[in-house]
Amino acid sequence: MLLLVLLVLGLPGPAVCPRTEPLSGTSDEPLFRGADRYDFAIVVHAGTTECFWQFAHQSGNFFFSFEVQRATGIANSRYILATARDPNGFQLGASQDVRGQINFLTKETGFYQLCLDNGQNHFGFVQVYLNFGVYYDGFNMEKEQPEERKQLNDTLDAIEDSIQKLQVHIFHMWRFYNFARMRKGADSFLLESNYHYVNWWSMAQSCVIVLSGVLQLYFLKRLFNVRALKPRC
Repeated sequence: MLLLVLLVLGLPGPAVCPRTEPLSGTSDEPLFRGADRYDFAIVVHAGTTECFWQFAHQSGNFFFSFEVQRATGIANSRYILATARDPNGFQLGASQDVRGQINFLTKETGFYQLCLDNGQNHFGFVQVYLNFGVYYDGFNMEKEQPEERKQLNDTLDAIEDSIQKLQVHIFHMWRFYNFARMRKGADSFLLESNYHYVNWWSMAQSCVIVLSGVLQLYFLKRLFNVRALKPRC
């Protein structure tokens, strides 16, 4: 009887695919995953790197967009290096420019790392606007429809199809809105910088013109200055 129990326990069970979803440290506290989409601006100081982690499930569509809105320093270099890595640390994409996008499919569940490297600018900081997140098949406009899908004359099916299309349009309008916010912020900082530049140079040139006029008047007056000779006793 004991031998039979041991044989039963030693038999291999049905093969299952391992789950890649990370588990929390304790059973009482669930894993914090955050939201699916984020958009904000961050300041990356000279010679430093800022990283973020975004949770995503398998078979998701990950998007990462950035634009440098403001740069300081001697050269005012607006170029920044953006990289994306999977939960295992493998690099999925890189972009080194003033603005760029990194899009890829998530092949496993976990936290994906997004980094901004300001190593080229050694004397100033850059302000970068970020827009990243993940969406799934329900928000994919290129999803293949099954052949056995019901006809649109079915009321429930028509409502579901309309809601899905509305969600897709809202999502893409949200992305276009964030692109517009990126460009608006960059244009606003550029306009403000040019405004201060013109004001400071105008003040400097005005001071130079006034100073040159005063010096010309002073030297011309010196040319016509004749000393009166005092009579001798």
